[in-house]
Parts: sequence; C-alpha cells; structure tokens
Amino acid sequence: MILRKVTSEGLSHNSYFFSDGGHAAVVDPRRDCQVYLDLASEFRAHITHIFETHRNEDYVTGSLELTQRTGAAIYHGAPMDFAFGYPVVEGMRFRVGRLECTVLETPGHTRESISLVVSDPAISPDPMVVFTGDALFAGDVGRTDFFGPERAEWAANMLYDSIHKKILPLGDGVIVCPAHGAGSVCGGDISDQEYTTVGFERLHNPFLQLERKDFIARKKGENHYLPPYFAMMEKLNRAGPPLLSHLPNPGPLTPQEIEERIRAGDQVVDIRTPEAYGGGHVPGSISLWRDGIPSFAGWVLSYDRPIVIVDDFNLDLPAVVRRFVRLGYDTIRGYLAGGFPRWSASGKPVQGLDVWSVHTLREAMEKERFILLDVRDIGNRVGAGYIMGSRHIWVGELPTRLSELPKNQRIVVYCDAGYKGSLAASLLRSAGFEKVVNVLGGFSAWKSAGFPVEGK
Repeated sequence: MILRKVTSEGLSHNSYFFSDGGHAAVVDPRRDCQVYLDLASEFRAHITHIFETHRNEDYVTGSLELTQRTGAAIYHGAPMDFAFGYPVVEGMRFRVGRLECTVLETPGHTRESISLVVSDPAISPDPMVVFTGDALFAGDVGRTDFFGPERAEWAANMLYDSIHKKILPLGDGVIVCPAHGAGSVCGGDISDQEYTTVGFERLHNPFLQLERKDFIARKKGENHYLPPYFAMMEKLNRAGPPLLSHLPNPGPLTPQEIEERIRAGDQVVDIRTPEAYGGGHVPGSISLWRDGIPSFAGWVLSYDRPIVIVDDFNLDLPAVVRRFVRLGYDTIRGYLAGGFPRWSASGKPVQGLDVWSVHTLREAMEKERFILLDVRDIGNRVGAGYIMGSRHIWVGELPTRLSELPKNQRIVVYCDAGYKGSLAASLLRSAGFEKVVNVLGGFSAWKSAGFPVEGK
C-alpha cells in the first residue's frame, strides 16, 4: 500500500492518496486537485475511487473537479442528499487493487460522517489505516455544535459511540488519518502531530479518557467560533461547486483600472505585511496578509464582489489565488501591476494607518484615554492573558459588532503579533472609524518587553 498525505497550508486540511496494483483512491480531495494526478502519475496508478468523509464546512471540496479529470466514482455518507456521487452505508466494501476499503458510519460531527477502514487481505484481515474525517483527530475530536444547542447532547452521544464502538475497536496499531491538523477550526485543540494511531489516541487523547457523561458535558460546554463562510461551503459541497478545470489566471491592472474597479464595488485585498500596509495603502483596501487568507478571508470578504489583489512585488500569485479558490472565491479580478510602488508613484491617493510599538502604547496608556481592543481568539486571551484595560472582540466577529465601538474615540488594536490587528484596523477604517492604531508585534511584543499581563 502506498499512502500519501496532502496538507493544505492555512486551512490545516488533510486529504489522502492511497494506491495498490495500479489503482488509487483519494479521500477528502481539495479543489486544486493537480497534486493527486501528479501522485497517480508518480506511482503509475489510475484514480478509481473518491471518498468524502462528510460534507466539509471549511473548504470547497475537489471531488467533482477530480472526477471530471479521472472518471473516478464519488462516495458520500447516505444521510445527506448530495447532488452528486453515490451514497454509502455501514459495511459497504470497495476494492482498490488488493486493498479492501470498508465504510463505517461515524456520525456526531455531522450526521452523514463516515470513516474508511483499509486493510490488505493478502497480508492480513486486520485493518491498517482508518480515515476518520472529523470524528477523531490527533489529541482532539470533532465539533458537535453544528446541530444547534438543543441537539448538543444527541450529537455528542453519537460522536462518543462513533469513536468508542467503531474506531477504537479497530486495534491500537491502526494508523489514524484525520481530515484536519493543528489550527483547524473544525476542532478545539488538535495536536501538532504528523501521524497518530488508535492506540496512541486511546492513551493520550484527553477526550478519550472521559466517561460518556463527562464526554457529553465537555462537548456541550464548548464554545466554538462559527465562521459565516461555513454556510457557503456547505451549500457548495452539497450541491457541487462550479468546475474550474484550471486555476483562475487574474491579469494585471493599472492604478486607473483599479480605481474603476473600486467604484464598481470590487474588494481590494492588500496581502502585504502590517508594516507595509501601515506605511501606505490603497484607500479602503483590506489588510489580509497572504498566509492569513485561508483562515480569515471567509470572515471578512463577500462572495458576491470580485477581488483585486495588491502586493509589493507580486511574487507567487498562483499560490495566493489557490488559497482564495479553496474557499470558493473564484472571481479574482486582477492584481495591481507593478505592486503598490506603482500606485504610490502614479499620484493616486494613499491612505496610511497609524502604528505603535508596544513602548508607545505603554507610554500612551499613562497619558491619554482610548479604547484598547484585543482582537485575538478568546482562547488566547484566556490562556495567555491580556493587556490591562483592554476590551475583547475577535477579529472575525468585528464586522458584525462594529456598533459596539464609538467612532469619535481613538481605538488601538492589538492581536498576537500585529497581523490580525492590521486586518481589524483596516476593517475599522473601511467602516468609517478615523482614529485607529495597530500595535506592531501585538501581545507577543508586549510580553517580550516585560510589560504587565493580566489574567494569568
């Protein structure tokens, strides 16, 4: 058996390619699917099966894209009426070369969730690998809040049974291949492990140490952020996303053309660093650094308005486009030719953003009154502490909570290292807040400077 994990950076999404005897299957493919075709070519295999462990909420699936290019059949859990593919139920078996793939129904995260158990009967009937989707992760288990608070206990009960009655009995030596790694929004605190096994999780996963009632209580007590783009992902993944055939290839735009696009309602996304954005940017643009696109685009960008990209040197733009496409942002209008230096040289208006060091912040706190806004994840605020006197609004929720902030008072924003702070500050400026400051280095710089921390 040949097994390869394909990780999509930023999303912490794992998909898998496995093959035997010239045949191959893919589990939970991403939308930019060339990587699976390259693996099939490398191992001289034909992709015949595509398995979706569940509908997926945090990225656009690549099943339709991949089947268009391979002719492979797509299989989903039966409880959801997908507009494509074939439903599968408990115990169904498929052959991929000599390998036997058996379906387990493992609901809890979603109702239609399945796991796929792979064995090689020519060697042993014992399972070798289980693809668990979002049921079981390294050090964590899947979210159960998608059903709503009134069904929280029911969902947690299902997940407990899926893990304890279906996955753990497979055997301690079985390799666990989850759909997500550390940093994914589909779990709470997934461990940063490249690989894990059923036995390792049985011994070390904190959720697997709990009795049923404690497991249910723990899951019911969780508070996860619910990104607004999840609804779009579920819609696309259930009905089938538009086929791309190839990645969009946005073209260059002059400063004049970008002004025209802004007037037409396009979204200008500045993917530079907070320092560069603070020094000067296209008025009204959103500061969303390139590595932050997978995590934050779905929180702050609209799906019905085209996107224009602004960078300094326009390096590796296909990677940037790929990150947008994985979230369903297909209409990338173009990019600023020559980067921001061309904009500033053209005589077009340039907007700046005040930036402070943590030392400036410390001094200002003793001299003037302003709102200090912490836009970090609540888990970081609770776990690591916070700067005294700060208010908290998670950056992803900021667009829907702007009414909680006064426009006639200075707002100083900080995050972990300055990037989410720049995003938050750009959102505030775009909403008409004039007196906005981003703290470079954020909370990390504050701690490194030895300044006092509350909440710890």
